[in-house]
Amino acid sequence: MVRPTTPSMRKKSINGRMVKAAPQRTCVSCRQIGEKRGLVRLVRTPDGRVELDSTGKRAGRGAYLCAKPECWDAGINGGKLEHSLKVTMTREDRQQLLEKGLDLIKEKIG
Repeated sequence: MVRPTTPSMRKKSINGRMVKAAPQRTCVSCRQIGEKRGLVRLVRTPDGRVELDSTGKRAGRGAYLCAKPECWDAGINGGKLEHSLKVTMTREDRQQLLEKGLDLIKEKIG
């Protein structure tokens, strides 16, 4: 039986050597596609809360935002993140998540 490969499992030939392709993800705010490691994952936990997922492996429905403050603002306050994660967040939850996300961006950049 031949197992189908997903795009993240495909290998590319670079200078005659086979290299595993990096997984690609899409920012829910600006819709740009980038490498999984370059984006920040947010996850809806089984109890319905939205949290940052620094490992990228937490259980729950996930969505990605890129490291631009305008994407975080539009994604969280514009409702794109709520729509993607199929959850309703309170104003306090949105504000707290935005603050954590902007702090994380500052750490990554500088």
